[in-house]
Amino acid sequence: MKIDTIKTLGELKAKGYQSKSIKDELRNNLREKIKTGKPVFEGVHGFENTVIPELERAILSRHNINLLGLRGQAKTRLARLMIELLDEYMPIVAGSEINDDPLKPISRFAKDLIEAEGDKTPIQWIHRSERFFEKLATPDVTVADLIGDVDPIKAANLKLSYADDRVIHFGMIPRANRCIFVINELPDLQARIQVALFNILQEGDIQIRGFKLRMPLDMQFVFTANPEDYTNRGSIVTPLKDRIGSQILTHYPETIKIARTITEQEAKLDQLQSDAVYVPSLAKDLLEQIVFEARESEYIDNKSGVSARLSITAFENLLSTAERRVLKSGLFKTTVRLSDFMGIIPAITGKVELVYEGEQEGAAVVAQHLIGDAIHTFFPAYFPKIEKLEKQDEKTAYSDLIEWFFAESGFELLDDASDEEYKTILDSIAPLSILIKKYQPELIKEDVYFMKEFVLWALVEYDKLSKDRISQGYQFSDIYGNYINKL
Repeated sequence: MKIDTIKTLGELKAKGYQSKSIKDELRNNLREKIKTGKPVFEGVHGFENTVIPELERAILSRHNINLLGLRGQAKTRLARLMIELLDEYMPIVAGSEINDDPLKPISRFAKDLIEAEGDKTPIQWIHRSERFFEKLATPDVTVADLIGDVDPIKAANLKLSYADDRVIHFGMIPRANRCIFVINELPDLQARIQVALFNILQEGDIQIRGFKLRMPLDMQFVFTANPEDYTNRGSIVTPLKDRIGSQILTHYPETIKIARTITEQEAKLDQLQSDAVYVPSLAKDLLEQIVFEARESEYIDNKSGVSARLSITAFENLLSTAERRVLKSGLFKTTVRLSDFMGIIPAITGKVELVYEGEQEGAAVVAQHLIGDAIHTFFPAYFPKIEKLEKQDEKTAYSDLIEWFFAESGFELLDDASDEEYKTILDSIAPLSILIKKYQPELIKEDVYFMKEFVLWALVEYDKLSKDRISQGYQFSDIYGNYINKL
């Protein structure tokens, strides 16, 4: 249907336009996408076999939906992507505040206009991008904000009494008629405001103040809620929950691969940064593992959740740490180092809720623990396992490397060391190069030095070496020699 040629109600009827509810519109377009195999919720990863099928079933069932999950689980992203299931354009009565359907008007304005103009009633076309409304539930939201109220200024200007329904000022929900309306963090909405939604969800109509007027709205509601909210701030009142057709549980990425895909898609990097900094594959995996460790950490409140935004901002910080080194050295390119991971600590501390033990440790210390735990977890996948108890004088895969530190008294790895200095220091540890060649023979050359540093940090985590923070970098040394020096 060529919308540019249809400008009046008569022309719309002549083209055979038929009204349909927004839920039928979403359902029909979803059916076509499923039949043709087209992706429905592009850019959302890890939900293909869990959340998305449930969401599709809810849409096919014409349900209002509640997306329930911890922060950073793409709830709002899913709601916004539902726009793609709407028709590209929708006709309304021109000038209508509430998107009146030309064939089924519900407002007094539209009814009066159609009665006066008939088939000459002007038609306006709304793009689907304009059919999405979103409201964050906060304690100060009122019934007037959502539903509407009497407007005394309108009454004065039109010289009407307050008993006339033309003095009504419509709230956000009536203005979202025939649209998708999202209320984020639903439990934060006061109980009396939630009660005002009962009729809209069940009968599809609203009532404003004492007016007899009842308007049957055509809406697709999507609510989002965090399980933490049910105890910390508020709750969804039971009769409202009863009126929401489908409640769908979201979740965090279940694998490192999925988490990496999300991070790389969402991280805001410019081309200069991408060109200047090379990130080894192990570094990307390690960064995601830090987030996985955070979700299991005894120092962090797992009921609060650890948002996927943590890995995204941490990845941005990681590249910026390396980029800063490049800018200071006057070079054009560098590779991420494991010591650069100290630069992601601000991204971690701002996004985790600590329990009492975590508060005692301090946010920065907890962040360092998480980095260490991720290294500890990953190490056995690349090198022989380090046993807690070893027989005396028994040679292991790491004996030569540990003996090197005993003989050489260790070394310092500075934060701002040039790539040449960095490589020279690591190459000077002969047993380290032998270990890498033996257990990671197919490692690409760009990743070799990150892997070397990874081994050193891992030996520290397994209590085989000592690592101390100095003013401008890190000092690695033999663990016993370091202990004696401190004494």
